[in-house]
Amino acid sequence: MNQRILTLFCAMLALGPIQTAIAAETGSKAPDCTLTSIGDGKSYNLQQFHGKVLYIDFWASWCPPCLKSFPFLNELEQDLKEQGLQVIAINLDESSEDAQAFLAKTPAQFIVATDSNEQCARSFDVKAMPSSYLIDRNGVIRHVQLGFRQGEAKELRTLAEQLLTENPKPK
Repeated sequence: MNQRILTLFCAMLALGPIQTAIAAETGSKAPDCTLTSIGDGKSYNLQQFHGKVLYIDFWASWCPPCLKSFPFLNELEQDLKEQGLQVIAINLDESSEDAQAFLAKTPAQFIVATDSNEQCARSFDVKAMPSSYLIDRNGVIRHVQLGFRQGEAKELRTLAEQLLTENPKPK
């Protein structure tokens, strides 16, 4: 019996390193991620937005609710950017052509980036499409939204506006 346990343990080690996963949930510090902008290839690191309220949205071209969320995200960015909101949509398509086709039909007026190795998606523990995270000026996740339904847009906007009224704590 002990030999079986040892064999199983060795097999698990061979499959990959054991990692301690910390889920990105309300009240936890947002993971730091490095992303590449779709279009201009500019590199972004989520830490560079410290002091802003972030609306992070993980999406894919095959996701019908994602299609419905983009007009809301455009409006949110346009209306609240001057107050300190930054919308970042992170694409998880396997094919960049699929993402480009989606964006050609549904243009984005906010940062759209890729997470090519899906490290950011794993760090945030993305469970649905879309998955959205409202992050306060101190880098703390204050709201997690799985999916998108048009009726929830008003509540999401209100949450973002509330976070914008809060001042960041000194580092």
